[in-house]
Amino acid sequence: MADRHALNAHYGRAGLEASVLEALRKMGKDPERFAAVDLAPFDQFHIGGRDATLHLARLADLPRGARVLDVGGGLGGPARTVVTEYDCRVTVVDLTEEFCRVGALFTGRAGLGERVEFRHGDALALPVKDSEFDVAWTQHSSMNIADKAGLSRELFRAVRPGGRLAIHEIFAGPVAPIHFPVPWAREPALSHLETPDEARARLTAVGFRERAWQTVSAEAMAWFRDRLGQPPGPLGLHLLLGEQTPAMLKNLLRNVEENRVVVAEGVFERK
Repeated sequence: MADRHALNAHYGRAGLEASVLEALRKMGKDPERFAAVDLAPFDQFHIGGRDATLHLARLADLPRGARVLDVGGGLGGPARTVVTEYDCRVTVVDLTEEFCRVGALFTGRAGLGERVEFRHGDALALPVKDSEFDVAWTQHSSMNIADKAGLSRELFRAVRPGGRLAIHEIFAGPVAPIHFPVPWAREPALSHLETPDEARARLTAVGFRERAWQTVSAEAMAWFRDRLGQPPGPLGLHLLLGEQTPAMLKNLLRNVEENRVVVAEGVFERK
């Protein structure tokens, strides 16, 4: 894993809780009690937002009531979504302490605290038992992890035999280098991208069987163009990324357009 202090500095944001609660007030919401979907402009920290989370759940044929492990789940946006829509129980593991603390607070205020648990931890040493989960889940979680083989082994360990892995990630494209800053890194030292073929090979090498794979770069570009054409609301990614948000989003769109990165999703089954 890239230096945890550097990652906490990149993703952590002083006053995040207060900023979000104030944004909810401006939206006419009760900051003490709100629906999980009210946070969607902010807590779905990946391309495609809430719709992409639901699409991945359908692609994975997510079983109702499943035990799900969301690795690098941040503030818990995808976790709250699948809990609400699929009656799952979700454990979120994230390296950023502030995300775990604030995510747990928001989850409780959304009335989902009994079904979503946050554990502060490293994706390369997951604080979970062997075969504890029906489904492991990652959405834009692997880009900061250099040890991809170690990540694969931990994901495989966490899922029961016959269980599934659902991923929605950003990969290296055929053109290099990428333009910085981007949402996951302000400089190259924090960015560790692999190609789609490398990802598929490493996952099958540890014992996963590929069930589905599709490139969604075109959908990503359409989503970005629509988003960049809208004025920012009170609640948005700027609360997470700060003043560099416009540059990060424009660079990410440019990287996709120029084939410097590829957006893809896949589903794998543990043998």
